Amino acid sequence: MIHRRDLLVGGIVLVATLGARAAVDEAKIIGPSVYDWTKIPARKTEVGEVRSFFRGPTKTLEELEVHVTTLDPGKASHPPHKHPNEEMIVLREGTVETLVDGEWKRVGPGSVIFNASNVLHGLRNVGDTPATYHVINWKSDRTPKE
Repeated sequence: MIHRRDLLVGGIVLVATLGARAAVDEAKIIGPSVYDWTKIPARKTEVGEVRSFFRGPTKTLEELEVHVTTLDPGKASHPPHKHPNEEMIVLREGTVETLVDGEWKRVGPGSVIFNASNVLHGLRNVGDTPATYHVINWKSDRTPKE
């Protein structure tokens, strides 16, 4: 037989569990932050190096990810591809070609590239020096599922 006291204890445990779960979920959300370039380790890749700053949900996005890639001269980050998330690339230094609407376009430092959802895109270093660019990826509730 279930007593009123058992229901009360069960209710308290349930509320405490849900509250703890909400606190854990809230802790995972990226809030106001500063990421010092000198403290983000560079990881060598086959085509240069990458610095991964962060990746996770924010209050308005399902996922926000930022990394910085340095491509060696004559290298491509990867073959042209597409994905559901959108991304913005800000070229810090170097000269690259980027695939936009089926056409390769050459851009230099300070240029901004926007890769729309599920549109074929690519990037390659066409200069004589390394090309470094910041990549900002995001997913929202309107991002198509893969």
